Amino acid sequence: MRLPNKVISYNESIISKFPIILNLLKSKDYKVMELYEKLKADLDIECFIETLDCLFALGKIVIDYKARRIHYVV
Repeated sequence: MRLPNKVISYNESIISKFPIILNLLKSKDYKVMELYEKLKADLDIECFIETLDCLFALGKIVIDYKARRIHYVV
C-alpha cells in the first residue's frame, strides 16, 4: 500500500486518489469495471484496487451486491 512517507510523496500515494474516485461516485453509482475504465488513464489497476479497499475500510463507499455497483456514502 502506497501511503505517504519520506520516500513516497502525497501525490504518489493512494490517499491523493480518494477525491478522484469519490467525485465520480457523487454523481452516480458505477460498476467496478465502469469506474476503472473511466480512471485507467490516471490510475493503474493496483492503485485503483488499493484505493477502493481503503475507501471501503473507511466507510466512504459501500458495495450493492445485488446491483453490482459501488455507492458513495454521504
